[in-house]
Amino acid sequence: MNAVAVANANALGEMLIQDGLLTQAQLTAALNEQKSTRQRLGYIAVKLGFVSEVAMTKVLARQFRIPAVDLSQFEFDPKMLQLIPGEIVRKHILLPLKRDGRTLTVAMADPTDSGLLQDLKFITRFDLFPVLAGELSLRNLIEKHFETSEGQLQDLLRDMEGLVDEVEVLAEEEEETATQEQIDDAPDVKLINGILMDAVKRGASDNHVESFEHEMRVRYRIDGALVEVMRPPPRMRAALISRIKILSSLNIAERRVPQDGRLKMKMGSRVIDFRVSTLPVLFGEKIVLRILDKGNLTLDLTTFGFAKRAEKDLMRAILNPYGMVLVTGPTGSGKTTTLYSALQRINTIDTNIMTAEDPVEYNLPGINQVAVRNEIGLTFATALKAFLRQDPNIIMIGEIRDLETGSIAIKAALTGHLVLSTLHTNDAPSTITRMIDMGVEPFNVASAVNLVVAQRLVRRICKSCKEPVTYDESEFESLGIGPEEAGNFSLHRGAGCDACTGTGYKGRAGLYEVMALSPELRRMILRGASVAELRDQAVSEGMLTLRMDGIDKMATGVTTLEEVLKETAE
Repeated sequence: MNAVAVANANALGEMLIQDGLLTQAQLTAALNEQKSTRQRLGYIAVKLGFVSEVAMTKVLARQFRIPAVDLSQFEFDPKMLQLIPGEIVRKHILLPLKRDGRTLTVAMADPTDSGLLQDLKFITRFDLFPVLAGELSLRNLIEKHFETSEGQLQDLLRDMEGLVDEVEVLAEEEEETATQEQIDDAPDVKLINGILMDAVKRGASDNHVESFEHEMRVRYRIDGALVEVMRPPPRMRAALISRIKILSSLNIAERRVPQDGRLKMKMGSRVIDFRVSTLPVLFGEKIVLRILDKGNLTLDLTTFGFAKRAEKDLMRAILNPYGMVLVTGPTGSGKTTTLYSALQRINTIDTNIMTAEDPVEYNLPGINQVAVRNEIGLTFATALKAFLRQDPNIIMIGEIRDLETGSIAIKAALTGHLVLSTLHTNDAPSTITRMIDMGVEPFNVASAVNLVVAQRLVRRICKSCKEPVTYDESEFESLGIGPEEAGNFSLHRGAGCDACTGTGYKGRAGLYEVMALSPELRRMILRGASVAELRDQAVSEGMLTLRMDGIDKMATGVTTLEEVLKETAE
């Protein structure tokens, strides 16, 4: 650290003590940390929690006599982010904010570096107006917007060093192509292994590799939300996409139509399946890898978070020797996991269980699973017809998509088989009208269906940074909670910490609407009752709607008001 930097640090330390923002002991601790890390004193004091970033920025602005900016209140223009090379941004901790004519405003952690300002003026061809910004906020924004090139790829590989070598992609023998040498280039292979391993390590459910005109982007879906992790250089696009397609046994020469495949990766003693989907886009192909990690699969229904009555109704329905149980919800709401858990509960040595799935996500021991292949005529309906000649006790159909499949499933449920399946509807009562609209006769629906489960997934509050939170009356009213009831709630949220990477959420919980068909509900179906009438009757019999279950989980500190509002309707 040069003499100027030392003098600046000493002057800053004195100002912080004079303002009562630091004690002498805290200053000593920060200076000791500075000696080992060679980082700026202000950044260290904020990182250690001694001073708030806002207070530190005000003191620094006074010290350097330079205007400061609160980055949390600033709206970024993405075009500005292209004016300064990423390596300079990362090295010097700065960010271009806005352009006004020939003047470029740049937020900097150290706006006194005249040599850097001259370099930036030469690179950008603009006059520069430097402003001071909190270094912690700057680093966070830089990580979000710029930490996406070779440097980040090397960081990923360095983090995985020693572990990537333990990763083995289990794939079919690769076909010989003209681009084989490029595809087998070691850095690309290691990068793919590193990305896949990192996604599994961080608990992602999906991995998105996206192609744009001048860049690529890699995002993970963690706890239901997409998080950007890197932007590989565009020059790697062809090699990365081709390598993934070869490992998934896909045709690398075909870039005009979507393709689906699978690959397996061995991490130590664990074998993880990836379901791969490619899609032609304007500038190449987008690839999504669904991560099927059996090690994270929980198949105990009692741990899912069902309300007591709902769990009792569900258990009674799946232990019935015949009838139909339907699970409904949007893609990614955990329907398959619920069905697998139900099958696991009733999977005994004296039962013959058969499933038709598109695709088979997890291999369940003791269960006969069939992968639907529409291209060769093996549809849900075809598989279901074959199942009925295989002496089944229990049948699971991945999804009822048409009248033929629905009719056969209903007949199977009425002739002594327990049938489990899924539909795509918004709630439990609308599942009944969806089947009738599909063409299934109301009397068959009323006779065969025993129970319908509608579900959603909400993010759990991180236990490491959970804190109380207060909402105003208007936010409670958006959930249908009046002012007199709002006072009874003690709500929480996650403040954001390292454990949850600053999101305030870690893990997911289910919201469940379980409608058991009572004699009165069956009579209402025969009379052609509307969805609203069915819902009102089910609620009067004790059913919790998705919104009700969400409010219960919000009140018990499982999730937040925002999550319940986002995932449920009135």
